[in-house]
Amino acid sequence: MAGRIPQAFIDDLIARADVVEVVGRRVPLKKAGREFKACCPFHDEKTPSFTVSPTKGFYHCFGCGAHGTAITFLMEYDHMSFVDAVETLAAMLGVEVPRDESDRPARRYDELFDLNARVARGWQQQLSGHDDAVDYLKKRGIDGATAKRFGLGFAPDGWSAVLDRYGKDAEAIERLLSVGLIIRKDNGRHYDRFRDRLMFPIRDARGRTIGFGGRTLGDGEPKYLNSPETVLFHKGRELYGLHEARQALRNIERLVVVEGYMDVVALARHGIDFAVGTLGTATTPEHLNRLFRLTDNVDFCFDGDRAGKQAAWRALETALPLIREGRQVRFTFLPDKHDPDSYVNEFGADAFVAALDGGVKLADYLISELASDVDLDSVDGRARLAERARPLIGKVPEGVYRELLMDSLAAAVGLSADKLKQLLKPGRDNDAARDKQRPLAKIRRIGSHGGPSVIRRAVTLLLNHPEAGRELDASVLAELERPGAALLRKLIETVQSEPNISTAGLLERWRHDDEGRYLGKLAAANIPAEEAEFDAAAELSQCLGQLKLVARKDRIDFLIQKQRDSSLSDDELAELRGLR
Repeated sequence: MAGRIPQAFIDDLIARADVVEVVGRRVPLKKAGREFKACCPFHDEKTPSFTVSPTKGFYHCFGCGAHGTAITFLMEYDHMSFVDAVETLAAMLGVEVPRDESDRPARRYDELFDLNARVARGWQQQLSGHDDAVDYLKKRGIDGATAKRFGLGFAPDGWSAVLDRYGKDAEAIERLLSVGLIIRKDNGRHYDRFRDRLMFPIRDARGRTIGFGGRTLGDGEPKYLNSPETVLFHKGRELYGLHEARQALRNIERLVVVEGYMDVVALARHGIDFAVGTLGTATTPEHLNRLFRLTDNVDFCFDGDRAGKQAAWRALETALPLIREGRQVRFTFLPDKHDPDSYVNEFGADAFVAALDGGVKLADYLISELASDVDLDSVDGRARLAERARPLIGKVPEGVYRELLMDSLAAAVGLSADKLKQLLKPGRDNDAARDKQRPLAKIRRIGSHGGPSVIRRAVTLLLNHPEAGRELDASVLAELERPGAALLRKLIETVQSEPNISTAGLLERWRHDDEGRYLGKLAAANIPAEEAEFDAAAELSQCLGQLKLVARKDRIDFLIQKQRDSSLSDDELAELRGLR
């Protein structure tokens, strides 16, 4: 179905959906006052900390921080794409998903997906007619069924095979450029990007071809050539073979991350359907988030050489902020001169799985690597190990996993866990850096009463009572340079432009934003709306009044500092006198 789903429909769908019904079909809920509770389906726990609020239209886990709307729950629990979740929720409510047919970019994307699919089919048809390519696959142990399953093809030699077939006019040539299938020369002419290569289509979660990888059959360079970054293909988000793994496995108990296309295909040929590959880039947080949505067990399998060790360490650093209890990350290093492809072909699937099972757990790998060149028998060596670990430990979210990791490090250093925690407490510089990354997590206090931040309170009120922000004058926030002020202004603008938007609707708007994670926590706060004297609109107005005073004071301080530096203009001097 072409076209973009209108935002107004998504807002209305979230407002109409019964999040208790959506979650309750999959998780046993118990009534607890105005809300419902359950043990969180996203992490292991014995005491329920997962709450579902029918009035606010969203769920929140006070244990692991998972939160979202009915759409988010379908995406996370049932592993759906956003579009699939919207369509599923619409079907539950008996409504049809409209599409904005006037949206040219959406139609253009459909055309680009179709172009990639046609080129992929053309290369698949070419494969059987090129003996060198067929012989190469046979030597690598890849049979016809596996090649068909992964859509393998062959791009023939020549500078314009794709251009001649699919670039009949200027508009068609622009589409080929948009998906990276051809390259424009300095003189304005074009040529094919992929020539005389075995081709690997890269598919997204819905099975659509978004890009390609090409491998030479001989010793040509580069050995592997990938599609460039395009409107469809972002290598930092995609994993080769993930679509095929989801098609093959109903329940994904584990996923192993390898480096090459042939590694994924060879493992699948031997019945190991849970392998995915990075696309010529290091493992990213987006990669890991996608993996952890499907399974709690992620293995990294690299060559045992220096490059493999470097790739593993980068993966470890990326994984640390995403680690929590219930999730397990392990690292497997294959013997010299072996990669997953050669290893499984020589020793078989059982041996490969056994190697994964014997992999090094993340905590053990972290400590062993940090301690690899220090003398743990000396005080200096143990101190150096603790200092090296400090920034890495700081990346791990607070919780059981971090506590256990700290215990392991304490044992290696030779201190009690409590003593080590005291020594490794982050300093002020680290706190400030985290504040910049988490603008809503630790907004500085404003005022002298020691209460919660005025901005934080205003955001919390607005999330719980969006209707209270309809008449606010948010112009004062444009002059306020404090953490969270810009977000508060955007929230007010949203509720004023969308008067009927709900709490869940606001959270959905910010689901992809870095601050969305903290909005969920604030939305879960209990606001005493049932008390007769409580007036959310009046309290919000008071908050903005206080912020206006803060903005005025900040401006005065700024102008006074300029006056001290002798850089105050005549207009600014007049402004300062007026403010005083």
